[in-house]
Amino acid sequence: MRSYHYKPPPPLDRFVHVIWCMEQEPTPHPRERLLPDGSVELVINLHDERVPVYTGGDLDRCEVFRGGVVAGPHSQFFAIDTATELNVVGVHFKAGGAYPFFKLPSGELHNLHVGLDALWGRVAAGEVRERLLAAASPHAKARVLEQALLAAAGGVLDRHPAVAFALNAFHEAAEARKIGEVADEIGLSPRRFIEVFRKEVGLSPKLFCRVRRFQKVLALISAGRGLDWAEIALTCGYFDQAHFIHDFQSFSGINPSSYLADHIEHLNHVPMHR
Repeated sequence: MRSYHYKPPPPLDRFVHVIWCMEQEPTPHPRERLLPDGSVELVINLHDERVPVYTGGDLDRCEVFRGGVVAGPHSQFFAIDTATELNVVGVHFKAGGAYPFFKLPSGELHNLHVGLDALWGRVAAGEVRERLLAAASPHAKARVLEQALLAAAGGVLDRHPAVAFALNAFHEAAEARKIGEVADEIGLSPRRFIEVFRKEVGLSPKLFCRVRRFQKVLALISAGRGLDWAEIALTCGYFDQAHFIHDFQSFSGINPSSYLADHIEHLNHVPMHR
Protein backbone atom coordinates (compact mmCIF):
# COMPACT_ATOMS: atom_id res chain seq x y z
CA MET A 1 0.00 0.00 0.00
CA ARG A 2 1.25 3.48 -0.86
CA SER A 3 -0.14 6.45 1.03
CA TYR A 4 0.56 10.17 1.06
CA HIS A 5 -0.59 12.74 3.60
CA TYR A 6 -0.63 16.48 3.06
CA LYS A 7 -1.21 19.02 5.82
CA PRO A 8 -2.57 22.17 4.15
CA PRO A 9 -1.26 25.59 5.20
CA PRO A 10 -3.44 28.42 6.50
CA PRO A 11 -6.27 29.12 6.18
CA LEU A 12 -7.30 25.48 5.53
CA ASP A 13 -5.29 24.12 8.45
CA ARG A 14 -7.99 25.34 10.86
CA PHE A 15 -10.58 23.14 9.16
CA VAL A 16 -8.74 20.24 7.51
CA HIS A 17 -6.85 17.60 9.45
CA VAL A 18 -5.24 16.01 6.39
CA ILE A 19 -5.61 15.56 2.64
CA TRP A 20 -4.67 12.01 1.74
CA CYS A 21 -4.00 9.75 -1.25
CA MET A 22 -3.89 5.96 -1.15
CA GLU A 23 -3.09 3.25 -3.68
CA GLN A 24 -3.24 -0.41 -2.70
CA GLU A 25 -3.46 -3.93 -4.08
CA PRO A 26 -6.71 -5.90 -3.59
CA THR A 27 -7.11 -6.91 0.05
CA PRO A 28 -7.97 -10.44 1.24
CA HIS A 29 -11.12 -9.07 2.87
CA PRO A 30 -13.97 -7.73 0.69
CA ARG A 31 -15.15 -4.99 3.05
CA GLU A 32 -14.03 -2.87 5.99
CA ARG A 33 -16.14 -1.70 8.89
CA LEU A 34 -15.57 2.00 9.58
CA LEU A 35 -16.06 3.30 13.10
CA PRO A 36 -17.34 6.78 13.91
CA ASP A 37 -15.13 9.64 15.05
CA GLY A 38 -17.62 12.50 14.70
CA SER A 39 -15.84 14.16 11.78
CA VAL A 40 -16.61 14.46 8.06
CA GLU A 41 -14.70 12.67 5.28
CA LEU A 42 -14.65 13.45 1.57
CA VAL A 43 -13.62 10.47 -0.59
CA ILE A 44 -13.08 10.43 -4.37
CA ASN A 45 -12.48 7.10 -6.09
CA LEU A 46 -9.98 7.26 -8.96
CA HIS A 47 -9.95 3.50 -9.65
CA ASP A 48 -13.67 2.99 -10.19
CA GLU A 49 -16.52 5.44 -10.64
CA ARG A 50 -18.57 3.48 -8.11
CA VAL A 51 -18.33 4.14 -4.37
CA PRO A 52 -20.46 1.52 -2.56
CA VAL A 53 -21.34 2.18 1.09
CA TYR A 54 -23.03 -0.34 3.39
CA THR A 55 -25.20 0.79 6.29
CA GLY A 56 -27.83 -0.56 8.69
CA GLY A 57 -27.49 -2.65 11.81
CA ASP A 58 -26.42 -5.68 9.76
CA LEU A 59 -24.64 -3.61 7.09
CA ASP A 60 -27.09 -5.05 4.59
CA ARG A 61 -28.14 -1.79 2.90
CA CYS A 62 -25.96 -0.66 0.02
CA GLU A 63 -25.89 2.77 -1.61
CA VAL A 64 -23.71 3.35 -4.64
CA PHE A 65 -22.36 6.84 -5.32
CA ARG A 66 -20.68 8.02 -8.50
CA GLY A 67 -17.12 9.25 -8.29
CA GLY A 68 -17.10 10.97 -4.92
CA VAL A 69 -18.96 10.84 -1.63
CA VAL A 70 -19.11 12.86 1.56
CA ALA A 71 -19.48 10.85 4.75
CA GLY A 72 -21.24 13.16 7.18
CA PRO A 73 -20.38 13.28 10.88
CA HIS A 74 -21.11 9.78 12.11
CA SER A 75 -22.04 8.28 15.44
CA GLN A 76 -22.79 4.93 13.74
CA PHE A 77 -20.60 2.41 11.96
CA PHE A 78 -20.80 1.67 8.24
CA ALA A 79 -18.75 -0.36 5.74
CA ILE A 80 -16.89 0.23 2.50
CA ASP A 81 -16.10 -2.08 -0.42
CA THR A 82 -12.32 -2.53 -0.50
CA ALA A 83 -12.35 -4.18 -3.94
CA THR A 84 -13.40 -0.94 -5.64
CA GLU A 85 -11.26 1.46 -3.61
CA LEU A 86 -7.77 0.68 -4.88
CA ASN A 87 -6.88 4.27 -5.80
CA VAL A 88 -8.63 6.88 -3.69
CA VAL A 89 -8.03 10.40 -2.46
CA GLY A 90 -9.79 12.28 0.25
CA VAL A 91 -10.05 14.98 2.86
CA HIS A 92 -10.33 14.24 6.56
CA PHE A 93 -11.84 17.33 8.16
CA LYS A 94 -11.35 18.41 11.73
CA ALA A 95 -14.42 18.26 13.94
CA GLY A 96 -16.76 20.97 12.66
CA GLY A 97 -14.29 21.75 9.87
CA ALA A 98 -16.42 20.70 6.89
CA TYR A 99 -19.13 23.29 7.45
CA PRO A 100 -17.69 26.13 5.30
CA PHE A 101 -17.24 23.87 2.25
CA PHE A 102 -20.69 22.34 1.80
CA LYS A 103 -23.02 25.26 2.57
CA LEU A 104 -25.57 23.42 4.67
CA PRO A 105 -25.90 22.68 8.40
CA SER A 106 -23.69 19.71 9.25
CA GLY A 107 -26.50 18.29 11.37
CA GLU A 108 -28.31 17.51 8.11
CA LEU A 109 -25.46 15.13 7.22
CA HIS A 110 -25.48 13.25 10.53
CA ASN A 111 -25.04 9.50 9.84
CA LEU A 112 -25.56 10.09 6.11
CA HIS A 113 -23.55 9.72 2.93
CA VAL A 114 -24.15 12.20 0.13
CA GLY A 115 -22.71 12.23 -3.37
CA LEU A 116 -20.24 15.04 -3.94
CA ASP A 117 -22.20 16.00 -7.05
CA ALA A 118 -25.27 16.67 -4.89
CA LEU A 119 -23.28 19.14 -2.78
CA TRP A 120 -20.99 20.83 -5.31
CA GLY A 121 -22.99 20.20 -8.48
CA ARG A 122 -22.37 17.56 -11.13
CA VAL A 123 -20.16 19.77 -13.30
CA ALA A 124 -17.91 21.00 -10.47
CA ALA A 125 -17.58 17.54 -8.88
CA GLY A 126 -16.79 15.99 -12.26
CA GLU A 127 -14.14 18.60 -13.02
CA VAL A 128 -12.40 17.98 -9.69
CA ARG A 129 -12.25 14.24 -10.38
CA GLU A 130 -10.89 14.81 -13.90
CA ARG A 131 -8.19 17.10 -12.54
CA LEU A 132 -7.27 14.48 -9.95
CA LEU A 133 -7.02 11.78 -12.62
CA ALA A 134 -4.72 14.04 -14.66
CA ALA A 135 -2.49 15.01 -11.71
CA ALA A 136 0.95 13.41 -12.04
CA SER A 137 1.81 12.83 -8.37
CA PRO A 138 0.16 12.41 -4.97
CA HIS A 139 1.31 15.91 -4.03
CA ALA A 140 -0.28 17.32 -7.18
CA LYS A 141 -3.53 15.49 -6.34
CA ALA A 142 -3.48 16.96 -2.84
CA ARG A 143 -3.04 20.44 -4.29
CA VAL A 144 -6.04 19.86 -6.59
CA LEU A 145 -8.18 19.10 -3.54
CA GLU A 146 -6.73 22.06 -1.66
CA GLN A 147 -7.72 24.39 -4.50
CA ALA A 148 -11.17 22.79 -4.80
CA LEU A 149 -11.84 23.39 -1.10
CA LEU A 150 -10.79 27.02 -1.30
CA ALA A 151 -13.05 27.51 -4.31
CA ALA A 152 -15.98 25.82 -2.54
CA ALA A 153 -15.56 28.07 0.50
CA GLY A 154 -15.75 31.14 -1.69
CA GLY A 155 -13.47 33.11 0.58
CA VAL A 156 -15.67 32.58 3.65
CA LEU A 157 -13.60 30.55 6.11
CA ASP A 158 -14.79 31.06 9.63
CA ARG A 159 -16.54 29.25 12.44
CA HIS A 160 -18.72 30.33 15.32
CA PRO A 161 -16.41 31.33 18.21
CA ALA A 162 -18.56 29.33 20.64
CA VAL A 163 -17.97 26.17 18.60
CA ALA A 164 -14.23 26.78 18.42
CA PHE A 165 -14.09 27.35 22.18
CA ALA A 166 -16.17 24.27 22.96
CA LEU A 167 -14.17 21.95 20.71
CA ASN A 168 -10.97 23.12 22.31
CA ALA A 169 -12.45 22.61 25.78
CA PHE A 170 -13.71 19.11 24.95
CA HIS A 171 -10.41 18.05 23.39
CA GLU A 172 -8.21 19.39 26.17
CA ALA A 173 -10.33 18.19 29.09
CA ALA A 174 -8.92 15.19 30.91
CA GLU A 175 -12.47 14.25 31.86
CA ALA A 176 -15.82 14.91 30.19
CA ARG A 177 -16.99 18.49 30.58
CA LYS A 178 -20.58 19.19 31.51
CA ILE A 179 -22.42 20.83 28.63
CA GLY A 180 -24.00 23.50 30.85
CA GLU A 181 -20.60 24.32 32.31
CA VAL A 182 -19.09 24.97 28.88
CA ALA A 183 -22.19 26.92 27.77
CA ASP A 184 -21.86 29.14 30.85
CA GLU A 185 -18.23 29.91 30.01
CA ILE A 186 -19.25 30.83 26.46
CA GLY A 187 -22.15 32.98 27.59
CA LEU A 188 -24.89 31.20 25.64
CA SER A 189 -27.96 29.43 26.92
CA PRO A 190 -27.60 25.63 26.80
CA ARG A 191 -30.27 25.48 24.09
CA ARG A 192 -28.52 28.05 21.88
CA PHE A 193 -25.14 26.43 22.46
CA ILE A 194 -26.45 23.02 21.37
CA GLU A 195 -28.02 24.63 18.29
CA VAL A 196 -24.85 26.32 17.02
CA PHE A 197 -22.68 23.32 17.91
CA ARG A 198 -24.91 20.88 16.01
CA LYS A 199 -25.08 23.24 13.03
CA GLU A 200 -21.31 23.21 12.51
CA VAL A 201 -20.16 19.92 14.05
CA GLY A 202 -23.20 17.83 13.11
CA LEU A 203 -23.63 16.18 16.51
CA SER A 204 -24.98 17.47 19.79
CA PRO A 205 -22.24 18.33 22.31
CA LYS A 206 -23.21 15.33 24.45
CA LEU A 207 -23.05 12.88 21.54
CA PHE A 208 -19.80 14.38 20.31
CA CYS A 209 -18.22 13.84 23.73
CA ARG A 210 -19.44 10.23 23.77
CA VAL A 211 -17.83 9.61 20.37
CA ARG A 212 -14.64 11.28 21.54
CA ARG A 213 -14.58 8.99 24.58
CA PHE A 214 -15.07 5.98 22.27
CA GLN A 215 -12.07 7.14 20.23
CA LYS A 216 -10.01 7.33 23.41
CA VAL A 217 -10.94 3.70 24.08
CA LEU A 218 -9.78 2.66 20.60
CA ALA A 219 -6.44 4.35 21.16
CA LEU A 220 -5.95 2.50 24.46
CA ILE A 221 -6.96 -0.85 22.96
CA SER A 222 -4.63 -0.36 20.00
CA ALA A 223 -1.75 0.44 22.31
CA GLY A 224 -2.31 -3.08 23.66
CA ARG A 225 -0.40 -2.77 26.93
CA GLY A 226 -1.84 -4.97 29.70
CA LEU A 227 -5.44 -4.66 28.59
CA ASP A 228 -8.04 -4.80 31.31
CA TRP A 229 -11.58 -3.88 30.27
CA ALA A 230 -12.60 -2.68 33.73
CA GLU A 231 -9.53 -0.45 33.92
CA ILE A 232 -10.19 0.98 30.45
CA ALA A 233 -13.79 1.68 31.44
CA LEU A 234 -12.64 3.55 34.54
CA THR A 235 -9.86 5.44 32.72
CA CYS A 236 -12.23 6.65 30.00
CA GLY A 237 -14.97 7.79 32.37
CA TYR A 238 -17.62 5.08 32.04
CA PHE A 239 -19.85 4.22 35.00
CA ASP A 240 -18.71 0.60 34.92
CA GLN A 241 -17.60 -2.14 32.55
CA ALA A 242 -21.17 -2.91 31.43
CA HIS A 243 -21.67 0.74 30.44
CA PHE A 244 -18.39 0.64 28.51
CA ILE A 245 -19.31 -2.56 26.63
CA HIS A 246 -22.77 -1.24 25.75
CA ASP A 247 -21.39 2.05 24.40
CA PHE A 248 -18.66 0.28 22.46
CA GLN A 249 -21.12 -2.05 20.76
CA SER A 250 -23.49 0.83 20.03
CA PHE A 251 -20.80 2.74 18.14
CA SER A 252 -19.01 -0.17 16.48
CA GLY A 253 -21.49 -3.06 16.13
CA ILE A 254 -18.89 -5.42 17.62
CA ASN A 255 -17.50 -6.08 21.08
CA PRO A 256 -14.07 -4.89 22.27
CA SER A 257 -12.54 -8.38 22.04
CA SER A 258 -13.56 -8.68 18.38
CA TYR A 259 -12.11 -5.27 17.66
CA LEU A 260 -8.85 -6.22 19.38
CA ALA A 261 -8.60 -9.40 17.30
CA ASP A 262 -9.42 -7.89 13.90
CA HIS A 263 -8.45 -4.21 13.75
CA ILE A 264 -5.64 -3.03 11.52
CA GLU A 265 -3.22 -0.11 11.72
CA HIS A 266 -5.96 2.46 11.17
CA LEU A 267 -7.92 2.75 14.44
CA ASN A 268 -11.27 3.14 12.70
CA HIS A 269 -11.01 0.37 10.08
CA VAL A 270 -11.88 -3.24 10.90
CA PRO A 271 -11.60 -5.89 8.15
CA MET A 272 -14.77 -7.86 7.38
CA HIS A 273 -14.32 -11.31 5.90
CA ARG A 274 -17.80 -11.68 4.46
